[in-house]
Amino acid sequence: MSVKIVLMGVAGCGKSSVGVALAAALGMAYLDGDDLHPAANIAKMARGEALGDADRWPWLRLVGQALQGGGIVGCSALRRVYRELIDREAGGGVVFVHLSGSRAVIEARMRARSGHFMPPALLDSQFATLELPGADENAFGVDIDQPLAAVVAEIVRGLPA
Repeated sequence: MSVKIVLMGVAGCGKSSVGVALAAALGMAYLDGDDLHPAANIAKMARGEALGDADRWPWLRLVGQALQGGGIVGCSALRRVYRELIDREAGGGVVFVHLSGSRAVIEARMRARSGHFMPPALLDSQFATLELPGADENAFGVDIDQPLAAVVAEIVRGLPA
């Protein structure tokens, strides 16, 4: 069975950048979970409105289904129930890698990027929604305040053999 990895965390934590680099390191496919959002969700976030659970459930099911054959998906997966749904839809065995960093580091990254629909104004709602993975979840955290190569190396070391 192929490895199933979700790179999770608040907006701006580097899911896309880490995902592309991790996929190259592991010889796997990477899918940005944002690409699975319906247009209505993207429009809502672009207006500065936080998504609610009703907006997220169909999207999270698609994220889990995309992992059924293995791969890497970048998805905020901020709450435990979201991670549980993704894992069920994927057929189990998903490893969640929490890309964590301080609000200051993440906000600076968000302000430096261009062309993304998620405005920095929604960062507080992201942190308010975030439930850190529990010790009983198939998850581990990686501090993003280090060079990209170091983040990827730490993830590779943390993956099950």
